[in-house]
Amino acid sequence: MAQTAPDPEGFLPAMSAIAREAGALLMQYFHQGLKIEYKGDADLVTAADRASEALIRERISRQFPSHDVLGEEQGLNDQGSDYRWYVDPLDGTTNFAHGYPVFCVSMALEHRTGAGAKRVAGVVYDPTRGELFSAEQGRGAHLNGKPIHVSKAATLKECLLATGFPSHKRHKNPNIHFYHQITLRTHGVRRAGSAALDLCNVACGRFDGFWEFNLNPWDTAAGVLIVEEAGGKVSRFDGSAFEIDSSETLASNGLVHEVLMREFEEIFAGRGLDPLPDPRVYKQ
Repeated sequence: MAQTAPDPEGFLPAMSAIAREAGALLMQYFHQGLKIEYKGDADLVTAADRASEALIRERISRQFPSHDVLGEEQGLNDQGSDYRWYVDPLDGTTNFAHGYPVFCVSMALEHRTGAGAKRVAGVVYDPTRGELFSAEQGRGAHLNGKPIHVSKAATLKECLLATGFPSHKRHKNPNIHFYHQITLRTHGVRRAGSAALDLCNVACGRFDGFWEFNLNPWDTAAGVLIVEEAGGKVSRFDGSAFEIDSSETLASNGLVHEVLMREFEEIFAGRGLDPLPDPRVYKQ
C-alpha cells in the first residue's frame, strides 16, 4: 500500500516513548529476578524478552496500525506496508538472564520506495543507565537529546574497539582469530554482549570501531543508522555497502576504516598472523 512519507521527526517521539516504556518493563523483571528458559544449547530466552516485544508491538499497532513489524521473538507481521519496524525487545539477553546490566531495547523504522529501502529513524535505549540514543535520517544522532559524534582517533594503536561472539555454535565462528589479531594492534578490544549498544558506543566516541559476524537485522537496524548519523562509517569487512541482511558488520569513526579493512583482508588470507601463545609456558 502506497503511503506518503512524513517527516521522520514525527516518528521519533513515539519511538522514544515506546523504547523507554519497554525498558522500564525490562527493569521490573531485572530487579525481581526471572526464570531462565533454555531452548537449545546456551540459547537463553526470558519472559522479559517476550513481554517487551508484546508491549512494543501493541504500541506500534495502536499508533501505526498499517505498518509491518519484524521482531526477534515473533518474526514478521507483513501487511504489505511501505514501512517496516525492526524490533529487538532485549538486545543482550544472555547478559540480562545472568544479572549482568548491559542490555537495551533497539527499534528502527524503514521506509521503502521505488528507489529502495532506507531506515529513517532509530532508537536504542539502555535502561540501566537511562541512556537513549536516537537518530533521524539526515538530522544527526543524539544521546538524551544532545548531539553525538564519532571519535577522532586516526591510528589503530590508539583505538579501543568492540566485537561480539554468537551465543551458540561458537566453535564454527572464526572471530577468535580476528579478536586476537586486532587486540595486538590496538589499545584493546571489548566484548560486552550487546551489538546495538556497541554500535551506539561507536557513535558517541566511546569506541572507535566495532565488528561482528552474522548479526540479525533487528541487531543492527537502529545502531547502524545512529553510527552513520554521528559521522561514522559502516560497511562489510571488504568495504562493500552494508545491507540490512549483511552477514558482516564493520563500523568505525571513518578515520580508521581503511586500515581495519586491510587488517581483515590479511587475516582472511592467513597472512602475518601472530601465533597464539602456548599456555604451558605460563604454568609454574
